Amino acid sequence: MQKRSLSIAGHRTSLALEPEFWSALAAAAAKRGLSLAALVGEIDRAREGGNLSSAVRVFLLAEAGRGTGNPLPS
Repeated sequence: MQKRSLSIAGHRTSLALEPEFWSALAAAAAKRGLSLAALVGEIDRAREGGNLSSAVRVFLLAEAGRGTGNPLPS
């Protein structure tokens, strides 16, 4: 588990993810031309409860599904 601090919506928050998820998150941010903090901010605004780490993992799972054509929740 790797823990990093980010500024989201004007406040600092910590996010703990496995290294593989950090790599996938960096790739997703680069694909969109966003910083990690900006992408995490978008994920944070779109989540419907639960914690932020879980929301990021679900987002990345959905991203992986879109890349393979598998229907996953968005």
